[in-house]
Amino acid sequence: MNLIALLIGLLIERLATQLFRWRRLRWLDRLIDLGFREAERVANWPALIPVILLAVVLVLPVFGVIFSFGGTLHGFAYLLLAIVVLFFSLGPSDIGEEIDAYCRALESEDEEQIQNAAKAIVEGDVPADERERIGRVEEAVCVQANNRLFAIVFWFVVLGPLAAWAYRVTDLIRRRAVFTAARDEESDGIAARIRHAAIMLHGWFTWIPARLTAVGYATAGNFDEALAALRAPSTERDASSSEHSEHLLARVGVAALAIQDQPDESATERGIRGATAAKRLVFRLVIIWAVIIAAMTLYGLTR
Repeated sequence: MNLIALLIGLLIERLATQLFRWRRLRWLDRLIDLGFREAERVANWPALIPVILLAVVLVLPVFGVIFSFGGTLHGFAYLLLAIVVLFFSLGPSDIGEEIDAYCRALESEDEEQIQNAAKAIVEGDVPADERERIGRVEEAVCVQANNRLFAIVFWFVVLGPLAAWAYRVTDLIRRRAVFTAARDEESDGIAARIRHAAIMLHGWFTWIPARLTAVGYATAGNFDEALAALRAPSTERDASSSEHSEHLLARVGVAALAIQDQPDESATERGIRGATAAKRLVFRLVIIWAVIIAAMTLYGLTR
């Protein structure tokens, strides 16, 4: 049932692009901010405890709905619920549309539009240097594809829609914690400790799917280059689990692209070519995962 729901959910996700704005879930920021304020009252606790409690609070309503109604109508209600939960777990934005917006901004040569489009993909500040920005965007595409799509699909297949939603919740908390800490003047304040805890929690959920996605990039792209990058030892000794996963995805993904600079190529042309290649790499991996999931579904139905 979960695999059928996943295939239908991915199809809807590809076709119903006009519904993407519904899954930004900005209203949850208020609840997350409330949880952060409550965490300040127990500042003597390890920051990971209130972050985990906040995640549990956001997951419980979905668990209650699935538990209460999932068994009715001979599983049909569960199928619908699973599709809805998957739709809101993916994203929040479609990485392909953001790449297209970035390429249009490059073509317009409007620096403000380019910076805004790049920030949407990177989810943070981008380098002012054109060449550095091009590389940063390509790396970010490989990282964000896992955060927004592949990790959610992984947890949906392994543990069902509730696990997919739990992953999305950890990502929502992480994003909000990073934003809140950026406004905190005291780098060693409670906001910074909550940010570190939120990144740690998200990193635990990301560890396994990040490595599967990295292997997938090798399969969907330049295998030799990506395999060498996959085998390369990490040089970030003090990096967190989340940072290790992001660096791995960026390193292997860019290696799988195997883009070579061409003579007399402008920075704009190079940026568009690299972003488009990254988009194609992600799309090819989506097709590979969809074929595997479809085969698993057919195997389950014929048993």
